[in-house]
Amino acid sequence: MGKSGSDHRCRCKIVNDSNGNSLGQGASWSISAAQAFEYPGRVSLRKAIANRQISLAEIGLEGFKAALTARVRALALRVIVAQEKTAVARKVSDRFQELISVLSQRATAGVAPLLDTRLIEANAIALNRRTADNARDLQSALYEINQLRGSPIDAALQIAKSDLKFPPLPPLTARSNSYDIRTRTVELGQRGLKVNLAKNERWPAVKVGPFASNERADTSEYRAGIGFSLALPIWNRNAGNIVTAEARAIQAEASLNATILEVERKVADAAFGYQTRRDELLKLQPVTLEQLREAAELADRNYRLGAVGVVTYTEVQKQYLDAIDALAAAQIGALENRQQIEQLTGLRLDGRAAAQTGERTNDR
Repeated sequence: MGKSGSDHRCRCKIVNDSNGNSLGQGASWSISAAQAFEYPGRVSLRKAIANRQISLAEIGLEGFKAALTARVRALALRVIVAQEKTAVARKVSDRFQELISVLSQRATAGVAPLLDTRLIEANAIALNRRTADNARDLQSALYEINQLRGSPIDAALQIAKSDLKFPPLPPLTARSNSYDIRTRTVELGQRGLKVNLAKNERWPAVKVGPFASNERADTSEYRAGIGFSLALPIWNRNAGNIVTAEARAIQAEASLNATILEVERKVADAAFGYQTRRDELLKLQPVTLEQLREAAELADRNYRLGAVGVVTYTEVQKQYLDAIDALAAAQIGALENRQQIEQLTGLRLDGRAAAQTGERTNDR
């Protein structure tokens, strides 16, 4: 059953004879109502197409929430990492500044002490730049987090430090839970329904309904009955729309296959990146970083006593900072790769599905 409608008309009727003499005049009105009866199955097809559109919106909302969560996690880690890098760089920079202050009070005898002082000053300048860059990265991440959580951009924010763990990846399946693949699957189903609808619309809808009218001039005439209307031509087979719908269905199927291949490639690439970063983190154990920190402090003490040369001193300090930077880059890279895998597969790496509702929407 399709749409219903009604029609109301009021007119003035004037009746004249062949000589133009008026025989009478009066009001004329008519009223009619019609109910369209669709061909069987057409309404259910339209309803199914609308349900697929709701499913697409739900999948899109799920994907947006997952992407937003991943972005906030990445920014939070950037804040933590930038805080650690800034603290370490500032500590090492303070050591160089103290040495510069001490060396400036000593009388330099010869070229070697003068060059040592200039080398330390140059390293202090580079450390100041590194500290400034870390502080800028920290503030940039804080600004974006505040915007994402709807707070003033310069609002104070404290992020608790957490012990990140990067376990081995479980078996990954992208076809059933990927947001992109689920979207293309629903679109393909919708296109198939539109093909069926186009074939169903080869036959026109029928409109049936009552009507009544009255005319008063020289006489009074009443009419009442049931009207029946049918769109012409009856033999219209809707061939153009059917071919268009079928072509779009083929295009949707090709898009689904291309999306599956693309998602599988991205998952493999992200998994390789995650494993590479994880291996890097395993080599950068906390014990190793602690040993480098102790070596930097030891070099500082021994340089002041004259037991270590300036080249060894500066190199130990720089390598300690480079190790901290490598650890931060590995952590951020591993987290980003892991979250990319989660978004591509729709799964959490602990094995819990993050897209269970999508499986239900695909069945609509």
